[in-house]
Amino acid sequence: MKHKEVRADYDDRHITVYQAYSPAIALPALRAGTFVPPFKPDRMTWVKPSFLWMMYRCGWGLKEGQEHVLAVRLTREGFESALRDAVLSHDRSVRKPQVRVQWDPERDLHHNPLDHRSLQLGLAGATSTRYVEEWVAGLTDVTPLAREVHALVRGGSLDEAAALLPVERPYPLPEDVREHLGASA
Repeated sequence: MKHKEVRADYDDRHITVYQAYSPAIALPALRAGTFVPPFKPDRMTWVKPSFLWMMYRCGWGLKEGQEHVLAVRLTREGFESALRDAVLSHDRSVRKPQVRVQWDPERDLHHNPLDHRSLQLGLAGATSTRYVEEWVAGLTDVTPLAREVHALVRGGSLDEAAALLPVERPYPLPEDVREHLGASA
């Protein structure tokens, strides 16, 4: 496994990223098939291609304000456009960028950090608006999956838990994007 690599569930046209929200945001979004008020596109929203990193961040959908875990089907064109515009989180030369990338340690089923890094993508302002209005191709509530995997992990059934995880494989970043983000070749 490479040190900095985008691993995701994707096909020829779409990539799945994950977000977790309160019922007040998640339920209207699920009904609309995209994010609607009270979601605020002017506020930075973070998407994660890694299911397990999202589970670490939202505590399996048990943290307050993150009770609903959503799989967001996103156009690859939009995802790659955002990555091209991204500023690395440690770069403070750009004040309030609309797109921010950070590489955080990937997590295992017990949320322990692994040696390789997983991409987190922050979207704000006009880019977040494009995300909502142009790039989101559908939303799925994967909260039941999160809870089922969590129950298996708590019960010590790690092989069963791992078998339920979404299949994530290396995402073929275009060379210019890979170089821009410092991703592994």
